[in-house]
Amino acid sequence: MDEAVVRHPAPKPENPSSHHALNADPIRSDPVSYPSAGRAWFAVAMLTGLYIFSYIDRTVLTLLVGPIRQDLQISDTEVSLLHGFAFALFYTFLGLPFGRLTDRHHRIGIVSIGILVWSVMTAISGFARSFWQLFLARVGVGVGEAALSPAAYSIITDYFAPDKRSRALSVYVLGSYLGMSLAYLIGGGLVAVLESAPFWDVPLAGPLEGWRIAFLAVGLPGLILAPLIWTVREPRRRGTLRLDGAAVKSVPVSELGGYLRLHWKTYSAHFLGFGLLCLLINGMALWTPTFLIRVHGWSVGEAGAVYGLMIGIFGGFGVVAGGWISDNLQKRGFRGACFIVAAVGSALAIVPTVLMPIVTDSRLMLGLMAPALFFGGIPFGLAVSALQQITPNQMRGQVSAMYQFFNNLLGIGCGPLLVALVTDYVFKDEKALGHSMAIVGGAAAVIATIVLLVGIRPYVESLKLADRWKREGD
Repeated sequence: MDEAVVRHPAPKPENPSSHHALNADPIRSDPVSYPSAGRAWFAVAMLTGLYIFSYIDRTVLTLLVGPIRQDLQISDTEVSLLHGFAFALFYTFLGLPFGRLTDRHHRIGIVSIGILVWSVMTAISGFARSFWQLFLARVGVGVGEAALSPAAYSIITDYFAPDKRSRALSVYVLGSYLGMSLAYLIGGGLVAVLESAPFWDVPLAGPLEGWRIAFLAVGLPGLILAPLIWTVREPRRRGTLRLDGAAVKSVPVSELGGYLRLHWKTYSAHFLGFGLLCLLINGMALWTPTFLIRVHGWSVGEAGAVYGLMIGIFGGFGVVAGGWISDNLQKRGFRGACFIVAAVGSALAIVPTVLMPIVTDSRLMLGLMAPALFFGGIPFGLAVSALQQITPNQMRGQVSAMYQFFNNLLGIGCGPLLVALVTDYVFKDEKALGHSMAIVGGAAAVIATIVLLVGIRPYVESLKLADRWKREGD
């Protein structure tokens, strides 16, 4: 059952920073039925498909490092800024107002607008003639994509009962791995074809370099997808706060702050722990194809095809496995399952993450890449599920945007940049890229594991407190 129902305001809340609705006793009522499984999984499939395309648009840059550096005359550090900081800049800060819009307005409409923006800006990237022009185009891609995930998390949560949410949300998060995989597979082949000629004639645009065509090829199809999201029905909001029997339409920012302060230990551990894991994944995702090319002598096509398959298969299975294990543990009474499984996955990723980029044998390197991707993927669906379980509906979009804020700041913004800085300014040798990846990735995985382990107890306490504003069963 989903909607927290409040009889009347508590005259003297125990915690002055929390909303009176959060301290009142719940009223039991009959369960509210959820949409059919077919309709619910159709929504997941559509949103996951959009997430895949968004990741293709943001990830294809990783295969274009060489030609972009050569054509625009930029360094590894500047490339990392294009992939990370430029994308994350407005993605990070606009995620917060988009999250608030998600909590108050039509979520499908918000997603549709976001698709149009990021698709157009990806295509525009192909016309950049300087570092700063490409930087601004990447900022625009981030602006559009900032609308997707907070809305998607909220929509999927309202389609599924609590004991099925981790699996459903993990399937959505799987879209990031499938998107990266397809970006490397399709992008690698596309780049290989485009490199066969220095310029390609494009109607209305004239001759363009191959890397520019790649941005157009992955950006423009998004314009077709924007109308398709309207085939998903806007679900009824669940897990809502109610005052005097009526649903609270929106929660003031001050009371959102009060709720976060009440649960500060849980949210701090969540944002930092999962943010560091995002740093690990993004630091590896940008530089692994370049590492395979520079250190192991692979071609762009080989690097894209192999890494694309590896991340899609092993990373994807890791995400789904994490959701399945967590849901089953939760059914058996392990209330902290999301944090427990995430911490175990992070811990098991440490050794292969450190060893993979420093071994010299290519077969051994691939053998270590598989468990690094699998165990590193386990936590990410759980991160989303954990937030939805402790956050009221009217706050989910905003709290999800805060999660994205830390993910982008630490992961997309800092992950690729730290690897590049270590390569450029510590080793001062582009052939030492693998050692930079090992140092940054290993440190991130170790610290993330510790933070998530510390966060298990506060998370369980937050779940217990959340029971006070939820009706029984949600």
